[in-house]
Amino acid sequence: MLEIIYQDQWLVAVNKPSGWLVHRSWLDRHETRFVMQTVRDQIGQHVFTVHRLDRPTSGVLLMALSSEVARLLSAQFEQHQLQKTYHAVVRGWLEGEETLDYALTEELDKIADKFSQPEKAPQEAVTHWRGLVTAELPVPVGPYQTSRYSLVEMKPETGRKHQLRRHMTHLRHPIIGDSAHGDLKQNRSAAANFGMNRLMLHASELTLTHPVTAEPLVLRAGLDAVWQTAMTQFSWQHCLPDIPRVEFTTETPQDSE
Repeated sequence: MLEIIYQDQWLVAVNKPSGWLVHRSWLDRHETRFVMQTVRDQIGQHVFTVHRLDRPTSGVLLMALSSEVARLLSAQFEQHQLQKTYHAVVRGWLEGEETLDYALTEELDKIADKFSQPEKAPQEAVTHWRGLVTAELPVPVGPYQTSRYSLVEMKPETGRKHQLRRHMTHLRHPIIGDSAHGDLKQNRSAAANFGMNRLMLHASELTLTHPVTAEPLVLRAGLDAVWQTAMTQFSWQHCLPDIPRVEFTTETPQDSE
């Protein structure tokens, strides 16, 4: 069972666990659990995707209950009429706030994108970030005698592939658990010492205008056990008062991305 955080006759939103694929993919033929199929079986009707979250990312995932509503929602995403808020644990101390306007070259998958044009110009990518709090613990990692982490809030204006991960790496503060763009030693230490054995990126909030009723809608997804453990160990329990804590009834598969 997935946690449904909002449902009416037109929309359904769930708290996607880390490690789950949104829908079936031939790139992972051995996977047996998918958000779309699970939600369909849970509510007893078809659902239509309007956006996606990477497999290791958790948080708010919004779906439509008809193709017409899906079209309206997709238009909002394409025209950047929604506001997405993410939280991440990153390496080191990242303080202050800034708008990072740093273009990204398109990342191509070796299999799925093998026929794509590899020489595209970098695409505009804009992320507003804000450092919320830092922590330093007496756990050596690499050449350092302590481990330093920061809790960061991010609001992307654009939606490039792995944008938030790549932007944090550009700032030299990669997201913990990011095996593609992060720091392997830091990831291993964070997993072994603090239980952060997943990508520490969470889609906390999605703010939009309801596509049918035109009412403002704010969707929030709670933090899973891995996040809650980290927040406790770093004494960050009260840093995200609007984000609830939840317990998933399903096991979260580990991601190898």
